[in-house]
Amino acid sequence: MEQKLDLNPTFNHLLVASKILDFKAESLETLTEERGWRNLSDMEKIKEIYNFVKDEIAFGYNSSDDISASQVLKDGYGQCNTKANLFMALLRGVGIPNRIHGFTIHKALQKGAITGIWYKMSPAFILHSWVEVLFQNEWYNLEGLILDQKYLNALQNKFQDCKETFCGYGAYTDQFQSPQIEWNMNDTYIQKKGIHHDFGLYNTPDEFYKSHQQELGVIKRWIYRYFIRHLMNNNVDKIRKG
Repeated sequence: MEQKLDLNPTFNHLLVASKILDFKAESLETLTEERGWRNLSDMEKIKEIYNFVKDEIAFGYNSSDDISASQVLKDGYGQCNTKANLFMALLRGVGIPNRIHGFTIHKALQKGAITGIWYKMSPAFILHSWVEVLFQNEWYNLEGLILDQKYLNALQNKFQDCKETFCGYGAYTDQFQSPQIEWNMNDTYIQKKGIHHDFGLYNTPDEFYKSHQQELGVIKRWIYRYFIRHLMNNNVDKIRKG
């Protein structure tokens, strides 16, 4: 049974679908029904969907930032921007308002995932985003879903001597061994320390990517899409497998 939304009209624009936030796609509708997310309290909806995107969608690099949420689900992996696409779409599909906050981050936090000449060729700053979720009239910054738990555990084990600040392999945090990545009515972060420039808030990822793109030319963009990201995903898989 479809739920009726009891929502302040001020936030209705943060529940709409878009090309990227295609929560009406069959695969997302099916997932939502199978998981029973519409039957949960709002807090449980956020927590269950957050944990799904964090841990059941592996950390990895998709073909581009502006792919649809249904494509992220089909890929089965994602990074900060693409996981945000899926997270936002699933939340909107169950009536939880959200928005995207755009940034750039230092490329140093990707070192290890990308290496050698490809790291040197990559732009100094790369696009980044996190999702801001409205719950009980409070906004929560939820960035901590980028790294799946299996990958993070393997990374912590590989660098177990590091207790505080760690930068690389998709993380940049001052609390490497115990980052705040679980949601319980709190902000969550795993890359926040790498933020360079703040682009502000956008209603949808579509609006954000219409204004901002990764600083890659046509040739570098092609090389990334068909070659580099696969190397990066191989490096990530090696870490995950220990």
